[in-house]
Amino acid sequence: MNRLALVGAAAIVAAAALTGCSATRNCTPAQLNLPSALTAAEADSMSFADLEWWKVYTDSALVDIITETLAYNRDLLAAAERVEELRQLYGVEKLNLTPELTATAYADRETNDYRGDHFKNDPEAGLKATLSWEADIWGGLSAARRREGARFRASVEQERAIKVMLIAEVASAYFRLIALDNELAIARRTLFTREENLNKARLRYEGGLTPETVYQQAQVEYATTAALIPGLEHRIQVQQNAITLLMGRYPQEELRRSRLVTEQEIPVELPVGLPTDLLRRRPDLRASEADLAAALANVGVAYADRFPRLRVSISGGIEDDGFTRFFASPFTYMIGSIAGTVFDFGKNRRKHRAAVAAYEQARLAYEQDVLEAFTEVRDAASGMRYARQTTARRRELRDAAKKYAELAFTQYNSGAIAYIDVLDAQRRYFDAQIGLSNALRDQYLAMVYLYRVLGGGW
Repeated sequence: MNRLALVGAAAIVAAAALTGCSATRNCTPAQLNLPSALTAAEADSMSFADLEWWKVYTDSALVDIITETLAYNRDLLAAAERVEELRQLYGVEKLNLTPELTATAYADRETNDYRGDHFKNDPEAGLKATLSWEADIWGGLSAARRREGARFRASVEQERAIKVMLIAEVASAYFRLIALDNELAIARRTLFTREENLNKARLRYEGGLTPETVYQQAQVEYATTAALIPGLEHRIQVQQNAITLLMGRYPQEELRRSRLVTEQEIPVELPVGLPTDLLRRRPDLRASEADLAAALANVGVAYADRFPRLRVSISGGIEDDGFTRFFASPFTYMIGSIAGTVFDFGKNRRKHRAAVAAYEQARLAYEQDVLEAFTEVRDAASGMRYARQTTARRRELRDAAKKYAELAFTQYNSGAIAYIDVLDAQRRYFDAQIGLSNALRDQYLAMVYLYRVLGGGW
C-alpha cells in the first residue's frame, strides 16, 4: 500500500473517531425518576416476588397443573422457538465482524471465431479461495451486533413474561374453579335443606296446620335454589376446560383439584420490595429495555450506512488452461475497495432520522411501561389489602347469618315467628356463604395479581 493509500486510510479512521460519538447524540436517554418506594406503606428490600412460584402456590394439585402448563403450553413453546431463532440471528451478526472465506472450483471451455478467423479453444480450470473482510470504520457492524443481541435478550425476557403470565392465568383459573366448586356445594346443601323444609311444609299444609301460602313459599325457595345448580355446573365445566387448554390438553371430564377452605388465612404481610428491584425482576420491563437498546443500536446502523464501506479481499489459488500442469500455475490477487453512494438525494440521512424517531418511540414506550408497572403494583397492593378486609367482614357476616337462621328456625317451631321470617333468615345465610366464598376467591386472585405484577414466577 503506497503513502497516498495510507493517508487515505488514516483520514477515514480519524473521521470515524470524530463522527462515532455523533451517531446517537440526538437520542435522549430514558427519564425514569423512580420513586423511593413502590407503595406508601413500605420501603422494604424484601419482596413477595422473590419466592419461587411453587412456594407461593403450595396446593399440590395446582403445582401439578402449573408444571404441566409450563411443559406443554403451545404459546410458551413457540416463545422458546422464537428465542432460538433470534439466538441464531445474533450469532450471524457476531460473525459478520470476522473475515469471510469462500472457495470456488471450476472448469470451462470457450471457443472463439473472431472476424472469420478459424476457431480457437480457450479452456480454463481453476481452484480459488478468497478471504474478504469489511472494516468496521463507522461502527455499523458493531451496532448491528448490539441490535441483534438486544433483540435476542428481548425474546428471552418475552418468554419469561409469558411464563409469568401463564402461571398467573392458571392460578387464577384454578382459584375460580375451586370457588365455583364450593359455591355448588353450598347450593346443594341448601337445596337439601330446602327439600326438607318443603316436605315439612307439605305435611303441615295437608294436615291443616298451615295455610297453602306457606307451602307455596317453600316450593318457591326450593325451585329457586334448584335453578342455580345447572348454571354452576356449566360454569365449572367451562372453567375446567380453560385450565386444560392452558395445560395443552384436550377438554376432559375431571381435573384433580383441592377444595376451597373458607377458614384458611392468607398471610397478612406481603412485602413488595424496592423500585429498582421491580425493574430487575419484571421480565416485560426488561424486554422493553432491551427493545430500547435495539432501537438505539439501529440508529448506529443507519448512521453508518450514510458513509462508504471499506472492504479488503485477498484471493489465491491455481489457474491454468488445462489439467496437465494444473498445480504448477499458482496465483494471488489482492484488492481493497471503498464503496458508497455518491449522491442519494438525502435518502440515507432521512433513514437515520427515521431511526432516531423510532428510538424516541421506543424510549417513550419504555417510560410508559415503567409507569404502568408501578401503577399496577400500587393497585395490586391496595387490592390485596382491601380483599383481606372484605374476607374478614364476610366471615363475620356468615357466622352471624348462620346463628340468625338457627334462631329463626327454633322460634318458628315454637310459634314465635312466621315461616316467612325463617325463609328470610335462610336466604341471608345462603347469600352470606356465597359472599364469603367469593371474597376468599377474590383474595386469592388479588394475591396472584400482586405476585404477577411484582414479576414473580420466572
